[in-house]
Amino acid sequence: MRHRLVLTRRAEADLNQAYTWWSDNRSPEQAYRWYEGFLQALRLAAQGPDRHPLAAESFLFPYEIRQLNYGLGKTPTHRAVFVVRAGAVLVLRIRHLAQEALGEEDVAT
Repeated sequence: MRHRLVLTRRAEADLNQAYTWWSDNRSPEQAYRWYEGFLQALRLAAQGPDRHPLAAESFLFPYEIRQLNYGLGKTPTHRAVFVVRAGAVLVLRIRHLAQEALGEEDVAT
């Protein structure tokens, strides 16, 4: 079942911050490929969000939180944390895999 893809303001800010980092520390071309590739991966996730695993933090919340790991190469570098609600995949945050686990303050919906 296809769902609508919605990014929260925090997720958009996370994505833009990561893009800026890639552009400043790698290259603008690589940043663009990473950004566009991540968005495409999110669009694909919206077609079948239940195929993605629960996030490790999901047990902390009264609803399921799922995640999509993404990276340019074979090794993922970032993850999108999302919930499925009313026909939409709502992306709550986009984080580097090295960042600490999410807390309630990180995913206010």
